[in-house]
Amino acid sequence: MRRTAARLLTGGALALAAAGTVTGPAYGTGGGRLEVSPATAVPGGDVTVTTTACGGRGAAAGDAGAVGAGRFTVAPGTEGGEAAGRFRVPPSAHPGTYEIVAECATDGRRITGDLVVTLSSVRQQVYPRGIVKTGVGGALGPDPVQTAAGVAALAVAAAGGTWLLHRRARGDRI
Repeated sequence: MRRTAARLLTGGALALAAAGTVTGPAYGTGGGRLEVSPATAVPGGDVTVTTTACGGRGAAAGDAGAVGAGRFTVAPGTEGGEAAGRFRVPPSAHPGTYEIVAECATDGRRITGDLVVTLSSVRQQVYPRGIVKTGVGGALGPDPVQTAAGVAALAVAAAGGTWLLHRRARGDRI
C-alpha cells in the first residue's frame, strides 16, 4: 500500500515537472525580447532599445517609467525588421535594476528588457589597503618597540619553560 502511494506521488510529480518543461514559462505574452544597450547605464546616460518582435515594419510604444524616463517611441529601421528607440536615464535615477517595456503597435504584444543603473560607469576591483583593525594587533604593527618587547617576552617564556622541563626530566626538585 505504501509503495503504491509513493509511486503515484512520484509519478504525479514527474508528470507535472515534464508538463512544465514542455509548455515553457508562464510569464510574458509573446516571443521576442527588448534588447537594452548599454545594459548598465549611469544617471544622465543615453540608452538604446532594439527589438525584432514587432514584425518587419512594426513600431512600438516604449515605456521607461520604472526608471523615471517616461514614454518613448520605438520606430522601425531599415535593416532586417529591427525597431529601435532611445531614452535618457534621468539624473535623479537611483541604482538598481529596472524593467523597460515596449508594446507593439500592430498586435499589442508586450516585450520587456532590463536596465541596470549604477553610480559609476567604470567597474573597478577594490583592493584592501592598510592594516586590519581587529583590536589584537599584528606582527608588523604600527609600533616596532612594542613588537620587539612582545618577541622578547615570548623568547623568555620559551626559555624558562624549556629549562623547567629539562630539570623535571633529570629528576631535580624545583
